[in-house]
Amino acid sequence: MSDGVPARADRPAAQPPTPPAGCPAHPGSIPLYGPRFQQDPAKLYRQMRQEHGTVAPILLDGDVPAWFVLGYREIHQVTSNAELFARDSRRWHAWDGIPADWPLLPFVGFNESVMFTEGAEHQRRAGAIGDALAAVDQFELRAACDKIADQLIDTFAGIGEADLIADFSHQMPLLVVAKLFGLPDSDIPDLVRDIAASLDEGEGAIEAHQRVAARMQQLVEDKRERPGADVPSRLLAHPAALAEAEIVIDLLIVMAAAQQPTGNWIGNTLRLMLTDDRFAVTLAGGRRSVGQALNEVLWEDTPTQNFIGRWATQDTQLAGQRIRTGDLLVLGLAAANTDPQVRPDSYAGSAGNQAHMSFSHGEHACPYPAPEIAEVIAQAAVEVLLDRLPDVVLTVAPDELAWRPSVWMRGLFALPVEFTPTYVVG
Repeated sequence: MSDGVPARADRPAAQPPTPPAGCPAHPGSIPLYGPRFQQDPAKLYRQMRQEHGTVAPILLDGDVPAWFVLGYREIHQVTSNAELFARDSRRWHAWDGIPADWPLLPFVGFNESVMFTEGAEHQRRAGAIGDALAAVDQFELRAACDKIADQLIDTFAGIGEADLIADFSHQMPLLVVAKLFGLPDSDIPDLVRDIAASLDEGEGAIEAHQRVAARMQQLVEDKRERPGADVPSRLLAHPAALAEAEIVIDLLIVMAAAQQPTGNWIGNTLRLMLTDDRFAVTLAGGRRSVGQALNEVLWEDTPTQNFIGRWATQDTQLAGQRIRTGDLLVLGLAAANTDPQVRPDSYAGSAGNQAHMSFSHGEHACPYPAPEIAEVIAQAAVEVLLDRLPDVVLTVAPDELAWRPSVWMRGLFALPVEFTPTYVVG
């Protein structure tokens, strides 16, 4: 899970004091959208690094200017200094020029969720979420993940073919989180559908988000009346004394953060293991570990590849670039993971190294123990699938697999496979 998830919100109603209007595009700004980015983002990151260094001027959708932080050390610097590079998006000096239908508005429009809080308030909210997640029993979680993975595989095991994205990887995290939230099984199919629709940013996304929000509101009300051993009940009872509205919106953030990044982590790992000979089954029957593949994906194809963003609270310099008060910074997590100053020998020299930026860093990073929970979900999903379908193979050439065009998430449209049908008894 990560804080790189969209937050549905309107543009801020009022802005704090801003510097003189206008944030003109810097010379040589590179669009972080369009075919060039979609076809080969890693190549574009290399070009940025070559032309501008570790902090590059970019243009977002609609040619909105921003700074792209692609150096590992610079990401660390920005995320470690919350006073200088803050999360409250109302600090942005460009709001007057942002249209109401700007496609990135859901990612930057301020709302009252934990994502945009700062200082003591952020510590209060994030601390409560961390405590509620820390109470999850890891052994019970793994058992639940194994069961859910088996149930999903049962739906296509007898067919002999499947799309491991739609049929498996993108369903698994939500099914697990629904259990952690204490949701009844009857609610899960609609919730899975609506969460997926709300994250697609397409037609009907806002309505889907509203349905999920209404279900979270009802869930919190139910748990106040009938508490259980679940995340919402722990948040209601937490000493931080969270308001009901705070719990509702933060549950939405946790659920969205669990679904897409973890689903893509599973899908990207399955792709690696199905296309890389290092992970093929050997004559002796073994293969490189799922844990190795999961870690390699976080370095090479991290699910949250970029995150928007941070806003400068005063004029400063970063890697030689002059950053103005109210400037927007986009965190290039995938680019930082391949920074040659940190990793000159590619992934081969990083096996077992978990110092990647895939869960971000600092007080707004994915809160402990969310990364560990995501890893349990992802590892169980991949291990159970390979155990149940040991001869699973791709039905298309690896270079025919298509990545979604998102600037923020790294994931496949589909992962079509075939295998020997295994009929489920009972």
